[in-house]
Amino acid sequence: MSVTLKDVATLAGVSPSTASRVCKDNPSISKETKERVRKAMEQLGYEPNLPAEETVNRTIGIILPPSPKESFENAFHLEVIRGVSQFCNQHHYMNTVITGRDDEEILRVLEYMVKNNKVDGFIVTYSKQNDPIIDYLYNEGVLYVVIGKAYRFANQTVYVDNDNVLAAQEATEYLINLGHTNIAYLGSDSNLMFSADRKSGYQLALLNHKIEVEKENIIELPFIPEENSVAVHNLLSKKDRPTAILVSDDLFAVALERACIEMNLSIPRDLSILSFNNSLFARLTSPPLTSIDINSVQLGIEAASQVINHIENPNLLATKIIVPHKLVERHSCIKL
Repeated sequence: MSVTLKDVATLAGVSPSTASRVCKDNPSISKETKERVRKAMEQLGYEPNLPAEETVNRTIGIILPPSPKESFENAFHLEVIRGVSQFCNQHHYMNTVITGRDDEEILRVLEYMVKNNKVDGFIVTYSKQNDPIIDYLYNEGVLYVVIGKAYRFANQTVYVDNDNVLAAQEATEYLINLGHTNIAYLGSDSNLMFSADRKSGYQLALLNHKIEVEKENIIELPFIPEENSVAVHNLLSKKDRPTAILVSDDLFAVALERACIEMNLSIPRDLSILSFNNSLFARLTSPPLTSIDINSVQLGIEAASQVINHIENPNLLATKIIVPHKLVERHSCIKL
């Protein structure tokens, strides 16, 4: 005898109509009730048989930064996508990745998708100043969630971020507590909000410890150097070369390690390095990098949670979520 929805409702302790609404993933049903009903379905082996129009999956677009290849080389974006996909799978949403060589190419894709109702909401995996992608989504009234601190429309934007100022401040103070006072900063362009905040945290820590912030100790590059960067080479060649460098991303730290090898500098004996993201690169370098773990997967999970919540509850106010960070000690820093 086949299992019926009434059997599921009886086992879950709910009415048949509630069980039916759980099958349709109705947002009016609490998470706890949904879990109870789905557990009963699994226990009884019940497979819902819904009409086609009720089984159409909603779709979330994941917007990566424009670039020919860097987006897919950076483990941060892959971890974020993993978090988004994990949450979407659990809540029966589809997701699609959107990127391009430049902003114009991404905009063309977005205009097509919005015009043809292909996506119910977007997650923008980065935040930068004066971004035409954000301007388009905001002006069109399209639902979007930003991973990173919003630069424009902050009060109307749902965003998920780390406290990058605090994280960089704590990282710099870690180096100071090891005895370093000549500390440099290497990061991506301050046009990116996370990098601007990490530089601010670095500067704040130095000022709090009455250490002068030297402009020549701050290097910002628009991309990860594939060969020796003149700016990095000049920094490492200084007579009063820094004893430690805070780096805004593990990929930049890998490039920095390569430059040190080419200049016969030993890490950490000649230079301590502390980076961000705690990606696979941090674990595979020699020596492995001390790095700030920003919980990239959790950033993706929280972003997906927010966009789905706002899809199903359109009148919610814009939410700001801060995901905690932690410092992971390895072997790239030394006590003076």
